[in-house]
Amino acid sequence: MKRKQTLKVGVSGVRGIIGDSLTPGLICGFAASFGEYVGQGRVVVSRDTRPTGEMVEHAVIAGLISVGCQPLLTGVLPTPSAQILVDECKANGGIVISASHNTVEWNALKFIGPSGLFLNHTESAELLDVYNQPDTTYVKEQDYRSIKTIDGAFDYHKKRIFNRINVDAVRKAGFRVAVDCCNGAGSLFSRAFLQELGCEVISIYDEADGIFRRPPEPIPANIGKLCSTVVENNCAVGFAQDPDCDRISIVREDGIPAGEQFSIVLAAEHVLSKTPGNIVVNIQTTRAIEDVASKYGANVLYSKVGEVNVTGRMLEENAVIGGEGGSGGVIWPAVHPCRDSFTAMALILEMMALRGKSLSSIIEEIPAYFYANRKISCSAVNAQEAVRKLNTKYASLNPKSFDGIRIDFPDAWILVRPSNTEPVIRLTAEALHEKVANELIERFSSEISGMI
Repeated sequence: MKRKQTLKVGVSGVRGIIGDSLTPGLICGFAASFGEYVGQGRVVVSRDTRPTGEMVEHAVIAGLISVGCQPLLTGVLPTPSAQILVDECKANGGIVISASHNTVEWNALKFIGPSGLFLNHTESAELLDVYNQPDTTYVKEQDYRSIKTIDGAFDYHKKRIFNRINVDAVRKAGFRVAVDCCNGAGSLFSRAFLQELGCEVISIYDEADGIFRRPPEPIPANIGKLCSTVVENNCAVGFAQDPDCDRISIVREDGIPAGEQFSIVLAAEHVLSKTPGNIVVNIQTTRAIEDVASKYGANVLYSKVGEVNVTGRMLEENAVIGGEGGSGGVIWPAVHPCRDSFTAMALILEMMALRGKSLSSIIEEIPAYFYANRKISCSAVNAQEAVRKLNTKYASLNPKSFDGIRIDFPDAWILVRPSNTEPVIRLTAEALHEKVANELIERFSSEISGMI
């Protein structure tokens, strides 16, 4: 049977709409293939709060047991907590059941290797090869292994964070904090986590039922209720999570959203003030990261978009902090090399406590940039051809061309990048002045339209 168009298989795992492309049989088959790939051992299985999560979990369990693996069930758990648990338990791997910031009808399997990192491009291709083999090696009945439930799985994650920040300073500050859990995994953990840091917590969208009462991506357009909650309750800061808690967006005490780009900027500002070293970010990240790096004598190294690309380069370069500006992803390898909203919240609170400054005053010390973007419909072939022509035309400006093309100007940059999920080419521009960002979008839209 031909798979429907909503099924997406790649380095981000297997993602689709339940009942359309992501079926119980397909889920079970991929889980069995992953079990074969990592070997007959223990595999962590976690999920977010989506209503389809339990069904997917049962299919995953069936697939894993059928090939001789022992599932370690956590129930609802943040994605970074699952990655850390794989590392702590020395498991063979893990499967996270979550479609992250996608809407509720979607779900996904995300595959974790034995080091607690998501499978990279090579490993994902190897897993797909296993899945596409004609025969699966099922074990005999005497080799079936029992399910094990892991209680207190989040505690491993929390302990790592608390061991690496100045908990006493944060507790002494006694911040009042608002948190928007998006009815996801954070609904079960974020309030208690912040309270243990001495915060008075006002939480919204904290029913753990997976019925997202706002669009799940934590961008400024979606977090208006958090902004008003911060102001109405005189909070020092507001935090917005996505359903599986790997992304974070921050709101100032005056109710103004800092924007998803500023999560990594603020984290880097704080980490570099304590720890010398370099930064790795994806190619979509704001130039404010370079302003922060320059202040501390650090280098900014760029990677392709995607967590596995950022973490891979971070490990190669021994970077002290990294992340993805466009998605609000903060990666602090001192805790674990993964996107982690809990680590980000702790770092921001520690920075505010140690500096004795409001969040807005800290942000206003960093140059502000204006952002603009656009999508142009075109085929993948035409998108790649446009990128090739732009590389030739702007070769004298030494563009970054490892993921689309990013062209840097003295006070601005533009990224032209073919989408991996839609028949479009994406344009993103940033500049010190809003007019310049918009002009770059218009200029390159016109150029690309003449190329495709």
